[in-house]
Amino acid sequence: MKATNRPARWVVVFGVALLAAAPALSQPVPWQAAEEKKAAAAAEQWLSLVDQGKYAESWDGAAAYFRAAIPREKWAETMIGFRKPLGNLLERKLVSARFASTLPGAPDGSYVVLQFQSSFQNKKSAVETVTPSLEAGVDWRVSGYYIK
Repeated sequence: MKATNRPARWVVVFGVALLAAAPALSQPVPWQAAEEKKAAAAAEQWLSLVDQGKYAESWDGAAAYFRAAIPREKWAETMIGFRKPLGNLLERKLVSARFASTLPGAPDGSYVVLQFQSSFQNKKSAVETVTPSLEAGVDWRVSGYYIK
């Protein structure tokens, strides 16, 4: 009987040890953490253009992938109809950043998926997802924006 209990205890101990190590395993490596900070700074700068209603300028500063996906005039038109009704930004807080090398529907590359908890004049609680990508291995530029 004792022999059959040992494997069960071993599995439980191993499972507990694995759970305890999981947070460390999910931490980004140092270069990823540094790149996440750079990507977040680029996203916040880009978001400030959107907040000011400078939609055409936000398109100009976006990643080539973004610009290829939607014409400048269509982007500005979409944002006037979608973002402008939310009103002025009251508060925005970065709540998560996740490095990724692949994303659905996008070419492989270096991405950081950022989520911001935001509050606007006409929408008290929203989640903005901004995805900068690394262009030419040098500049982080927004390649995706979604608000819910």
